[in-house]
Amino acid sequence: MLEKIQTIKTRINELETMLADPDLVSDFSKSQGLLREHAMIKPLSELSEEFTSVVEQIDQLKSIIRNDSDKEVVELANLELPELQEKQINLEQELRIALLPKDPNDFKNVIMEIRAGTGGEEASLFAADLYRMYSRYSQRRGWPLEILSTSESEAGGVKEVVIQIKGDGAFSILKHESGGHRVQRVPVTESSGRIHTSAATVAVLPEAEEVDVEIRNEDLEIDIFHASGHGGQSVQKVATAVRIKHVPTGILAICQDERSQHKNKEKAMAVLRSRVYKQELERQQKEISEDRKSQVGSGDRSERVRTYNFPQQRVTDHRTNMSQYNLDEVLDGELDPFINGLIDREQQIKLEESGI
Repeated sequence: MLEKIQTIKTRINELETMLADPDLVSDFSKSQGLLREHAMIKPLSELSEEFTSVVEQIDQLKSIIRNDSDKEVVELANLELPELQEKQINLEQELRIALLPKDPNDFKNVIMEIRAGTGGEEASLFAADLYRMYSRYSQRRGWPLEILSTSESEAGGVKEVVIQIKGDGAFSILKHESGGHRVQRVPVTESSGRIHTSAATVAVLPEAEEVDVEIRNEDLEIDIFHASGHGGQSVQKVATAVRIKHVPTGILAICQDERSQHKNKEKAMAVLRSRVYKQELERQQKEISEDRKSQVGSGDRSERVRTYNFPQQRVTDHRTNMSQYNLDEVLDGELDPFINGLIDREQQIKLEESGI
């Protein structure tokens, strides 16, 4: 561990020297990369310095206990030593976790896609519930949220909603929400009171910046069309909706929520860029390990990750086997127990794999 700490100290000094170079201002891509790396390892550098300081203090106290002839000084050293030793153990565990390989996307904003799955209109109503849940969670954390694209159902639910969530470390906190979410409840339209099971999927993508993925203009097909509406005076006379296709991958992004064609194009490009980036990440992950099935860091949407049971007021996360009997609070954004449990699970898996 001491060797790793020394490597961190060396690297933080290198980064600070490079960031102080006035010529770096002209290289935006490089400067952003260095700033991001510096932000990632600065807390680790500070933690390692604190750990080193505690180790040095312990050595000094042990030396006093062995060699000092003043009994009062030795007695004080004996009183201080256990507290410092406990602090060393705690800092060492924090360092082990901090030294784990970092997901380079953890500091990014989030593009979240929520889609109704099996269950017809009930599934679309559940997708709307999930959208509200993540909106309330973002609000609790002070994270701005913006709808990029939405498609409503006839019953007032959503077939699909794509949102952008901006927040420090948002992806690191929300990435484990990817997957299949299942609801068990009596639908409003069910007269016999039978419980139905419906589903929705959530995909959490790191928001890709222009420096993360290269999308050439010649690889894009852009269509402009009239936004769909309910008729009457609100229907726009000017075509403002935008559909963008990335020809090499076949990936599509559509935005029609804004009245400005420029804003719709901007939002559609943000979604497209993140989808292309996600596909490239998945390709790389597959090359690294064909057998890795873990949800951690993969964004795999095929796995059932959580069940929301209305009759029992129970929410169960199937990856951590955690159940909470406060369904209304969870749907109002009280997600921290589940998210913290998933972060702990990720750290434990990485610790076992890394052997640190």
